[in-house]
Amino acid sequence: MKLLTNKYFYTISIFLILGACNKQLNQQPYQQIQQSQAIQTAADVQITLVGAYNRAGLSDVYGGGAYLYPDLMATQTVINWQGTYQGLTQLVGQTIPNDNGFINGLWAGAYQVINQANNVLANIKKVAPADSSRTAGEARFLRGMVYFDLVRLFGRSWNDGDPTKNLGVPIVLTPTVDINSGSYVVRATVAQGYQQSITDLTIAENELPLKNNFYASSYAASALLARLYLQKGDFANAASEATKVIGSGIYSLNANYTDEFPYPGGIAVHVDNTPEDIFAFQVTNQLGNNYLHTFYGSADFAGRGDIVVQDTFAHEFETGDTRLNIYIHDSGNILRCDKFDNNYGNVHIVRLAELYLIRAESNLQLSAGSAIGDLPLNDINIIRKRAGISPLLVATVANVLTERRHELTFEGGLFFHDAKRLGQNITPLSYSSPKLVFPIPLQDINANPKLIQNPGY
Repeated sequence: MKLLTNKYFYTISIFLILGACNKQLNQQPYQQIQQSQAIQTAADVQITLVGAYNRAGLSDVYGGGAYLYPDLMATQTVINWQGTYQGLTQLVGQTIPNDNGFINGLWAGAYQVINQANNVLANIKKVAPADSSRTAGEARFLRGMVYFDLVRLFGRSWNDGDPTKNLGVPIVLTPTVDINSGSYVVRATVAQGYQQSITDLTIAENELPLKNNFYASSYAASALLARLYLQKGDFANAASEATKVIGSGIYSLNANYTDEFPYPGGIAVHVDNTPEDIFAFQVTNQLGNNYLHTFYGSADFAGRGDIVVQDTFAHEFETGDTRLNIYIHDSGNILRCDKFDNNYGNVHIVRLAELYLIRAESNLQLSAGSAIGDLPLNDINIIRKRAGISPLLVATVANVLTERRHELTFEGGLFFHDAKRLGQNITPLSYSSPKLVFPIPLQDINANPKLIQNPGY
């Protein structure tokens, strides 16, 4: 996925809108282009797949929004927000209206990715047999990843009430080629949303190659399954999936923590994945910069600098912890997180350090002496050794959670998602507050009479 450019996204639009332009003018006009005419060849399917990657990597979904928005709601004791965007200020204040433009963009962008993935899967027979398994696996990977994040943002947490009754998001598994009364879909349950992601990611895990350049690989699917199972509280499966990735030997921790977030100097410089990246969206000057840089990066690095890290957060770290090197006071003597200084830096979706911590926590939750893959103490000390701090003699769940907090800060909305799965309050709200569930966009509620809004909106 070296270049996921806008041209692919617009190419797909051209196919869908102008697919009949080569037909004779004396044919009957019609408004909708049949799928069979929009995607006719194996090349068309590949263009659609790259378009799905491209759309997923734009700023309102995995180009920042899917991870920035939940963290803004859950980091009141970690950051200060000094931005002027009203929609983001509403997130920080945990008072989201049902017409919040940022949330609407996330919802719409996510379902565009799903629809493109559905188009790929619906046309997979047009792909050569040698490529069909990989192509289908990549589409399922994208769809499974998106549904997982949608259901945990727009639905209640798995441990908050009954997931078999709580509403999640609509599940659409076929391409939308026409809008009519048959297009009205209901919201599936949270449990159904999780199961759809598990199904897609498990199939992707089996269909994808072990290595796949910048595209999704089998181990990328395993890594997301490990994250999903941890969120669900299925610790045995979480540890098993994490072990697949760690044991592969394909990935390795960078020698220095800051090497995971390279800043080569200047702006508009793309840097490829590091050995630690299991999956990342490639950001180039053609795709556009990402929201993480926009709002975390200071003016010194061409960002807005709307997010300021509180000095009290830096005081949490142990003496000598080299992860503190990523937090630097800018020219205005304001503490910044420098993970996202490169405005065309990749968005790290999942990296190896998280898998060690998932396995450590899962094993500890299962049993103090459990060792699926390795002992929790060994896993946590691998992370601490890289950070330059002393190894622990005994590992606890609390130790792992502290390492997650310091290792994965501002990556993946983990402040928000960890608090909810652990039943921890998100200042000043209870983890189960309906204010911590995103609203279904008002425009979709108005357009689809079968959609039920979340409580409080």
